[in-house]
Amino acid sequence: MIEILHPGTLPRARATGALVADILQSMRTRAVPGTNLLDIDRWTRTMIDEAGAESCYVDYAPSFGRGPFGHHICTSVNDAVLHGLPHDRVLADGDLLSLDLAVSLDGVVADSAISFVVGDARPPESVALVEATERALAAAIAVAGPGTRIGDLSHAIGTVLEGAGYAVNTQFGGHGVGSTMHQDPHVPNNGRPGRGYTLRPGLLLALEPWVMADTAELVSDADGWTLRSATGCRTAHSEHTIAVTEEGVEVLTAPST
Repeated sequence: MIEILHPGTLPRARATGALVADILQSMRTRAVPGTNLLDIDRWTRTMIDEAGAESCYVDYAPSFGRGPFGHHICTSVNDAVLHGLPHDRVLADGDLLSLDLAVSLDGVVADSAISFVVGDARPPESVALVEATERALAAAIAVAGPGTRIGDLSHAIGTVLEGAGYAVNTQFGGHGVGSTMHQDPHVPNNGRPGRGYTLRPGLLLALEPWVMADTAELVSDADGWTLRSATGCRTAHSEHTIAVTEEGVEVLTAPST
């Protein structure tokens, strides 16, 4: 299903996006060496509850998972890149942490992800991975707007990631959002320009470039959720929810500062 929202819904979408951005930035500040992933999940739950919102993950039970997910935020460390199930693990200086959060507030969903290195260490490979996904996300946003096709966004993402020397997995990618978390259209992280669904005002899209340092192959943990690089290499993931408007696009999950 592709959901086109009424223009009057945009203020609610902005509020949801701002909440997601605020929570992610708060977790980024709190995620220091010695922080437990379960603490991040607990802090996230508190902020969601205080806002009168709901996490989209707690009852999330798609066919590929061993669900329901049962937690409020995805916490993926180092070689984990997607759907990282929070567990009893303490972060160390130099860990590469990806946080992915989808929240519903007043009937509208926003979805975003950030990746960053924990502590003071700055491993060059990790920094390069994060920067590549951020550049790819910015490239997709730059070409998005009414009349743009999904393939244009995919091509923009893939061009940046491949240009940085990374192989691209298209099994998981961006997607539509609205009253629910995962909707059509699917937005692969590589593709041909001029192809696919044409963007129109009222469409909300979660664009999410992610990459692994030396492979495009994923493996799944025994928990049935956490997806890792097949080689054990490090990974990164960046995501924003955008709203397509008459004038262009608006990034709903951009940090306020």
